[in-house]
Amino acid sequence: MTISFGCQGSTWVLDYDVEADMLDKIMDDIKNGGFTGLDMQVALLGKYQNEPEHLKEELDKRDLQLAALTLPFSFDGGKESPSERERADYYINYLKHFPGAILNVPSRVGPNRDHLLQRQKEIIKGANELGKRAYENGITTSFHPISYKTSYFRFADDYKILLEGLDPKYMGYTPDVGHITFGGMDAVEIFKEYLPLIKHVHFKDASTNCEWKKMGEGDIDFAGCVQVLKDGDYNGWIMVEEETPEAQLNTTEVIAEIGKYVRKNLYPILNGEVLQ
Repeated sequence: MTISFGCQGSTWVLDYDVEADMLDKIMDDIKNGGFTGLDMQVALLGKYQNEPEHLKEELDKRDLQLAALTLPFSFDGGKESPSERERADYYINYLKHFPGAILNVPSRVGPNRDHLLQRQKEIIKGANELGKRAYENGITTSFHPISYKTSYFRFADDYKILLEGLDPKYMGYTPDVGHITFGGMDAVEIFKEYLPLIKHVHFKDASTNCEWKKMGEGDIDFAGCVQVLKDGDYNGWIMVEEETPEAQLNTTEVIAEIGKYVRKNLYPILNGEVLQ
């Protein structure tokens, strides 16, 4: 059983669609923060967009691994649009250069929650079909629900529909503890209930009144989540991120502070130590 910690790109650029050529800085920040991997939205690949071999060289120089690429989908009508499918196929092939790296799949947020069950069923159908195609190409996929006000998977009932609808052979689950909390749920309980589906994990702190916090200053039981994963023999990545206003202004310092928190409070759990 191996659990490793890395960073997700949203701490540097929050919007999945905003393109930036800053991956060298991101990799340096991650390395300096004491982390070993990265999960990047594809918009942040920058000059490495068409050069996976070059990215691998730069990662190797820093003793880092590409853990995941994050690629959002709408799945309108229950399937990928032509452009979504083209992008998905490109990044499925891109990931073949990085053994063990997964495709992390957030669902895009709609304008409202009208026709909710229909949209949920469409998204699940599209996700399962994407997952099957990726599986046939040797790539693991994992679905990442986002619990904003107009999200299609926000509350416990939504999660039940989603996580009972995903085909576990082809599509895993990426719990994001911040979004779980925003949806009025307890992250530890969600981890316990859906542990067999978990293929990837996102950690960021939040309060129960839906405010983003610095890690350790919110209401999320990170230690409890790590303990569930450890006890359940989870073998994968925990990706940390932060969505406070400070995060994108002082990202280097924010990542360093999160690294200190992880080393002090979470690594001891993996080593079998009991925290007081």
